[in-house]
Amino acid sequence: MKTAIVTGGSRGIGKAICLRLAEEKKYHILINYQSNKEKALETLAEVEKLGATGEIIAFDISKNEEVTSVLTQWVEANPTAVVEVIVNNAGIARDGLFMWMQMDDWNKVIETSLNGFYNVTQFFMQKMLRNRYGRIINMVSVSGVKGTAGQVNYSAAKAGVIGATKALAQEVAKRNITVNAVAPGFIETDMTADLDQKELVKMIPANRFGKAEEVADLVGFLASEKAGYITGEVININGGIYS
Repeated sequence: MKTAIVTGGSRGIGKAICLRLAEEKKYHILINYQSNKEKALETLAEVEKLGATGEIIAFDISKNEEVTSVLTQWVEANPTAVVEVIVNNAGIARDGLFMWMQMDDWNKVIETSLNGFYNVTQFFMQKMLRNRYGRIINMVSVSGVKGTAGQVNYSAAKAGVIGATKALAQEVAKRNITVNAVAPGFIETDMTADLDQKELVKMIPANRFGKAEEVADLVGFLASEKAGYITGEVININGGIYS
């Protein structure tokens, strides 16, 4: 059973990625969520509607013991499963000026994005190397590439994942495993719903926010065999706001 796991797959960009991968009907889709089971089940229903198979799996990506325990149980229950695609999509923001930033807001964001990448990817790494095939796609952000005021923690976390992407890509390329990062700008999702679109659009050469489906199309390509010679890259998808 060839499988793709998408962390934070129940909503927004994560959901769009699950549906994009489901369209190919090549992978069993493992939809990770932390607390919103209802949304995860909705995504699963849409995956199945597209003719693909899938299941939901709950764990907090920032907690190593929890990730290891839940994924170990899943592997034991699915001995024929081969995880070929990992999309590290789950992330949180705790925005605020650095001078007033609480340690907890710093730690939570770093633990989710950076430790979350480690916890999930490292769990599957040896199996992927033995299988001699894999696609790892890390969702980062324009904030991790250029830095964004009011998001020192988020920018640091995503920049850390970018560094990890480039280094890991070099370690595993010989085994036909690619590791890339996708850096969205302003995308229409729950996370950006409270932003003032009219004002922000003035900064964007494309004159609009992006759609989650547009990001998912890029991830779908990077997850395919066609992208086998692309690795260690950070691909911006931001309407020209920063490149």
